[in-house]
Amino acid sequence: MATERQLAEAGLADPREGPQRPWFRIQGTLDAQMMWYAVMRKATRGVYIGALCIRHSPHHASLLAEGWEEVSVAEVGIGDARGPAPDADTTFWSR
Repeated sequence: MATERQLAEAGLADPREGPQRPWFRIQGTLDAQMMWYAVMRKATRGVYIGALCIRHSPHHASLLAEGWEEVSVAEVGIGDARGPAPDADTTFWSR
């Protein structure tokens, strides 16, 4: 999982078109802050799928019950390169 800003800074995203495969946009609000929202992932068919949901909501609880895991702020980034902590006006991508 990475933010669009992190992908652009690493040269993996075109400013107009965004990142290309294998990166996929996680659907969610464009002003998500990780204080209120949880970035979730689940391994399926050899790749991770991602979701964004409000923390402590029924949807968050149902994803956890279905085997999804929450991605910590420290894990959001590209490989070992950790960018700045995700902030408002962030679009998340899953690889």
